[in-house]
Amino acid sequence: MKIDMHCHVKEGSIDSRIPLEEYIQILQSRGFGGMVVSDHDTYNGYRHWKKNIKGKKYQDFKVFKGIEYDTMGAGHFLIIVPETVKLKILELRGLPINILISIVHLYGGVLGPAHPCGEKYMSFRNTRTYRRDPKIVEQFDFIEAFNACEDEESNATACRLAAKYGKPGIGGSDSHKTDCVGLAYTEIPDSVCTESDLIACIRGGEVIGCGGTLYHRTTRERIGKINTVLVYSFWFYNKFFGLIRTRKRNRKLRDEYAEREAQI
Repeated sequence: MKIDMHCHVKEGSIDSRIPLEEYIQILQSRGFGGMVVSDHDTYNGYRHWKKNIKGKKYQDFKVFKGIEYDTMGAGHFLIIVPETVKLKILELRGLPINILISIVHLYGGVLGPAHPCGEKYMSFRNTRTYRRDPKIVEQFDFIEAFNACEDEESNATACRLAAKYGKPGIGGSDSHKTDCVGLAYTEIPDSVCTESDLIACIRGGEVIGCGGTLYHRTTRERIGKINTVLVYSFWFYNKFFGLIRTRKRNRKLRDEYAEREAQI
């Protein structure tokens, strides 16, 4: 079964133009059996699926709950947690990578860097965190080895990174526009039906493969050098909002751990 593991939908990502239902229809028409909704720092896109679509339509199509998390200083990370787990802390951007890893693994989830060899600040391998401690890759569960919105060299380097550390490589379109949907895939066993199944598949090394076609109409390619301004704007945005939300994140973190201890 082919799934797209990096999907941004209009109901969850403010920079996406694709309604979730249209996303599903396009993927189905291209032979996909599922998708991971991975909006920026929110589960709102998946909530839309669960509240308005799940159980009513697309019975033969699988929609998995994911998120693309903006860390403090380590770039973007794709995260999948079990279907029974609700982690509100993951909707508050700006956690350091070491804390993020601990939380996700504590609750039985998996994580890996999105477009790891892409833009400065947004991509793990092009951050100070990686330069300070490259071996932190050993703690990741997978690497996004093919991203349709990256260039050939970026994806080739990501593949080498996955091979070096023996991590499964996944593929995702990173679509924000309809003409990019379904350009990348991850192939997994047909038996995967839930987030827990997908997590077990990744941990068990059962990802069959990934790949796709590059998208050549990205914002980066269209605006050229002006994109550098956007990159540094993102750095400021990430730092500023990460800092002002520290207190709220810490409170959520204490609540999550308290709830976990109570369950144990």
